[in-house]
Amino acid sequence: MSENIIRHDWTKEEIAEIYHKPIMELIFESAVMHREYHDPSEVQVCTLLSVKTGGCSEDCKYCAQSVRYDTDLKVERLMEVEKVLETAKQAKEAGSTRFCMGSAWKNVRDNRDFDHVLEMVKGVSAMGMEVCCTLGMLTEEQARKLKEAGLYAYNHNIDTSREYYDKVITTRSFDERLETIENVQKANISVCSGGIIGLGESEQDRISMLHTLSNLETHPESVPVNALVPIKGTPMESNERVSVWDMVRMIATARLIMPKSMIRLSAGRLEMPTAEQAICFMAGANSIFAGDKLLTTPNPGFADDTQMFELLNLKPRKAYKETNHFDMAFAD
Repeated sequence: MSENIIRHDWTKEEIAEIYHKPIMELIFESAVMHREYHDPSEVQVCTLLSVKTGGCSEDCKYCAQSVRYDTDLKVERLMEVEKVLETAKQAKEAGSTRFCMGSAWKNVRDNRDFDHVLEMVKGVSAMGMEVCCTLGMLTEEQARKLKEAGLYAYNHNIDTSREYYDKVITTRSFDERLETIENVQKANISVCSGGIIGLGESEQDRISMLHTLSNLETHPESVPVNALVPIKGTPMESNERVSVWDMVRMIATARLIMPKSMIRLSAGRLEMPTAEQAICFMAGANSIFAGDKLLTTPNPGFADDTQMFELLNLKPRKAYKETNHFDMAFAD
């Protein structure tokens, strides 16, 4: 087992060299790295619930929840705490170890709704699940309150590269996203941050996005790699689906430059047959969202994923497990 140094000084040129390796060589190298830090038979199973849907003032050009686009999405108020906790209980019984709650807000406000979210966090944490939220921009004080309530992780994707960002979103700056990530880390909450491919970006934009994430002072604990699911009514409704090989290059490159991070095979799995998902797991993905919906878009159901896990001999990763060097030679 080699001792790899965790780097935070990657150059775009170095990342590009990795990204453009021959695909079989890239998969092999990332699979080897994956086995140094993770048990390749374990996959973190997360459930994502939209606790407040639609009515968002932002203009993210891929999103069904923006009020700027006619997507036929029904706007729903913040869910009742009891209903959220019941859904979390069901997710745990189905095998999830992390429960993420999403709200279509540009930023968190110190009001009754935030107080209710804090109650949700406390309740889910008491179940022994890792609790994650994605609520928009946060102040350092709001992040501290979430931490005190039991929040384990906070999702705040950077979405794409700094260079391409304003082609996707104009209502929140790239630097504001980085500021929220910094506030979360100051509160000692683990960060879940990744992006989306298929937005019309170039390969250089994908490399630049990975460059930003890998050069954070602390790498994100989780890095979601999303394939755009085009939604009717949004400006990106006609974008073509990205290929599995685009997903593999992103996953494998992320694994090689951020070896300790959980790399999440996220949105877009519904369109991926089991064989394609297996290649992504081989390349270093070790986290998924389970359940039939990701906020507003369809996702494979628990039964489908259970069948896939059985076929591929995968098992859910336990909650709160730390990432360390993992040597297959000494594994039980």
